[in-house]
Amino acid sequence: MNRKKGITYFTEYFQIFIGILLTSLGLKAFLLPNGFLDGGVTGIALLVRTQVDINMSYLLLIFSIPFLILGYFTVSKTIVVKSIISILGVALFIHFENFQTITNDKLLISIFGGLLVGSGIGIAIRNGSVLDGSEILGIYLNDKFGLSIGKIVMIFNIILFSITAFVVSVEVALYSILTYIVAAKVTDTVIEGFEDFIGVTVVSKKFNLVKIAILEELGTGLTVYKGASGFGSKGKSEDFDIIHTIINRIDIKKMYRIIHEIDPDAFIVEFDVNSVKGGVLRHYIDKKKNKKLEKFKADIIKKKANSTE
Repeated sequence: MNRKKGITYFTEYFQIFIGILLTSLGLKAFLLPNGFLDGGVTGIALLVRTQVDINMSYLLLIFSIPFLILGYFTVSKTIVVKSIISILGVALFIHFENFQTITNDKLLISIFGGLLVGSGIGIAIRNGSVLDGSEILGIYLNDKFGLSIGKIVMIFNIILFSITAFVVSVEVALYSILTYIVAAKVTDTVIEGFEDFIGVTVVSKKFNLVKIAILEELGTGLTVYKGASGFGSKGKSEDFDIIHTIINRIDIKKMYRIIHEIDPDAFIVEFDVNSVKGGVLRHYIDKKKNKKLEKFKADIIKKKANSTE
């Protein structure tokens, strides 16, 4: 194993350890002492824990086994191995660590318990591990029947919280739903990142001017696809450039204004982007002293001049 690969493995497992620690803290210091539930397999273990006097760590391992076996035939073996390590880690932390109960306020328990559990699960997922088997069930049913993973997990938890309302109490079920909502939102935020990027595709007859404006006004990189032909409101179009760029959502209004000033009839498509790596983002292009940008602009102007001759 080379040094770079070793550092990558260490970083991944260290972050998984942080995820295990946060999840364990959320369970032991907030949810467990107050009988509140989270969603998924952890929720099943917590629900059973309210009815039988069995250590939570044992229940978590027992209820995770079927999902891990399912995962062996559904997802990659690496994910299964990491998930086994992660679930064992959570079980050991819950069993041996004695986190003190931080608060008895039910609202704070729901919010901060969900925040810690969601952060832990999100960090684990970002590093190729699963702390809750319900995601594996979602992947399996998605592959088998084409059902949405999000809907499967949601139905799973609706059933779980309905049973909680019947077996424990409606109040506990409602607070547990709040915990789950917080945890799910935090998990998504950790996985997708705090910065909200958006993709934009632009089709315009004045594509050269649009390219220059995006580079100069927004300072973000762009990718150009060659369009051979198309048909729109202005009739048939041939030999045009399709512009694709990624910007921060805060700049979207500015993007529309810039394009509208150049070509009010431009066709613009925007779409959500969950993860961005590499490329030019966050105004890395120096719009004043970038010689490559000036050369790029000069080449575009020259090509435009040649095409009009």
